[in-house]
Amino acid sequence: MEEQNINTFKYKKLLLIIISAILFIAIIFSGIVSYFIFFQKVDKNAKPEQFTLTGNAEQSDSDEIAQLLKNKGYIKNVTAFKVAFLGLPGLYSRCVDCINPGAYKISKSMSAYEIAKVLKNEAYMKWVTIPEGLRKEEIAEILANSLNWTDAEKKDWINKYTNTNSDYFEGVYFPDTYLIPSTETPEDVAKRLRAKFEEKFAPYAQEAIKQNIKWTTVIKLASIIQREAAGKSDMPIVSGVLWNRLFKEMRLEVDSTLQYIRGDKGKGFWAPITVVDKQTDSPYNTYKNTGLPPHPISNPGIEAIKAVLYPASTTCMYFLHDTKGEIHCSDTYDGHLQNINKYLK
Repeated sequence: MEEQNINTFKYKKLLLIIISAILFIAIIFSGIVSYFIFFQKVDKNAKPEQFTLTGNAEQSDSDEIAQLLKNKGYIKNVTAFKVAFLGLPGLYSRCVDCINPGAYKISKSMSAYEIAKVLKNEAYMKWVTIPEGLRKEEIAEILANSLNWTDAEKKDWINKYTNTNSDYFEGVYFPDTYLIPSTETPEDVAKRLRAKFEEKFAPYAQEAIKQNIKWTTVIKLASIIQREAAGKSDMPIVSGVLWNRLFKEMRLEVDSTLQYIRGDKGKGFWAPITVVDKQTDSPYNTYKNTGLPPHPISNPGIEAIKAVLYPASTTCMYFLHDTKGEIHCSDTYDGHLQNINKYLK
């Protein structure tokens, strides 16, 4: 009886080992099958392509990116890519910062693991947004931070590559959103921004010629309007006032030109001016000199350029903005003083 029990125990143990082995083999086999079905390359003969993520609402979430890869035919299975990306499905949920906006080189000849590895690294092209109305030093700071420039490269962009021609010193580094190769040189980035300016300005160049206005004059005045206006809606009236002063050979007396002279003195490039600033001896000082400054004082957008060419028809010679940003203009200096007392005191 005891021998029979021993034999039964051995039999059950052997059976358990056999079943475990079969299960282990089945798991390994199913894993191999799953790998070839879900993780492997979609098309072994495919060539590398540019895969671009804009960073908008539809492309800011990792789940959405995985689905986008599936929809475009780069991967076979969304879940498989999730496993490849972070190793365990439970760790992969909303990984917003894991894949940065930009352009990546991937291919349908890459496995899910290979694609995941590429997307975990930095994009080979990066999105860079240049807001309207910045001076080139501010633009250089944005570019340096986005493209990982050294201090020397940033200084060269400011002092060398944007200083090759007096007409290109300022004002032609067009504010827009760019997709720039991370390895692009500062010199080529300067050329890229100037090329964008030429592209955007081209439709208005003929109107400038028709009105007998030099293109450099358009950009100088647009750069001031960009800084002086509270928004796009009041740019035409600001333009109308400034044109009126130019036609009557009055000093423009705009604070933004003084801010340009002063630069960044620890309070930012565009901090409010002081009485002392108005005494600065500089051709940019429109409180002392008539006409426009030697160069633009910022890099304007299209609305400011349009305002130069299509100013509001007005008899106003003075303007100010109240604390809410609303513009108030006057034909006379006495009227301007009244507006100051009414809206700013």
